[in-house]
Amino acid sequence: MSDLPKFVQINEEGPREGFQFEKGPISTDRKIELIDALSETGLNHIQVASFVNPSRVPGWADADEVVQRFERKPGIHYTALWLNLKGLQRAMATNRLDIEGSFSLTASPTFLAKNQQRSMEDNLQQAHETIKMYKQHGIPLKRASIMAAFGCNFEGEIPHRRVLDLMQQLLDIAAEHGVKPQVFSLADTMAWATPKSIKELVGKVRERFPELTLALHLHDTRGMGIANAYAGLEMGISIFDTTVAGLGGCPFAAHKGAAGNVCTEDLVFMLDEMGIETGIDLDKLIEVARLAEDVVGHPLPGSVKMGGSLKALREKLH
Repeated sequence: MSDLPKFVQINEEGPREGFQFEKGPISTDRKIELIDALSETGLNHIQVASFVNPSRVPGWADADEVVQRFERKPGIHYTALWLNLKGLQRAMATNRLDIEGSFSLTASPTFLAKNQQRSMEDNLQQAHETIKMYKQHGIPLKRASIMAAFGCNFEGEIPHRRVLDLMQQLLDIAAEHGVKPQVFSLADTMAWATPKSIKELVGKVRERFPELTLALHLHDTRGMGIANAYAGLEMGISIFDTTVAGLGGCPFAAHKGAAGNVCTEDLVFMLDEMGIETGIDLDKLIEVARLAEDVVGHPLPGSVKMGGSLKALREKLH
């Protein structure tokens, strides 16, 4: 077990995750309203859009317009998701995003076929092509990740050896092109992780790749998001992907009611109470979580937006 980190980097993915998953149409104006509100909370990294096939993810058919119209604030990295070269080219063409090179391999061939319509061999070849394109445009490889690292709704348990071998393959591909990812993310794409499995897999990754900076991308479908984040903290993880109010989920994960990532304000609340810095204003974030609920027009799973912060309650009682 590592010492707890003194600072945790929160990568907010609520807009991208949420609007890819919501079934009802959400206006471009309201998407921008949420992004601009998030920019006022102290977050320094917001994933604002997804450049994917609109026939498969209609919620992001307006990605180009959203990116052109939101208000950029200094000191914040505004990023986007893409799954192929066409998506990357669209993101670059906006000239308004912080283009951070990333690539993922998927530990479940079945999920990979459903999510990206690719085989494992295709996925590896795409890694070469994508990294080549990053190099051509001077884009550093910021992040590598393994999706479905903890389990799969189609294949069940994922062997740790498969995750470790895929990590090695991705590192080898990067090295072939003379680059190395700054961060390596383990993604619990289908919410199979528990605190025990977080510690087991992170422990094995640290044994094999002690030099890597690790991040966690956690989903909360089974209510384990915060518990898993705490387990990650105990293992020394200090980078987490989160979504405001618990927005979102993977539309291809075969969940009946998929919750999104671990909820941003719930995690920030826990970190605040533990004395771990995030640079985020929790009260402002709670306001944005309530706004997110209004934008989507139905209850969202975050808890602290309902209960409020203890800091505010303590001040009221004294």
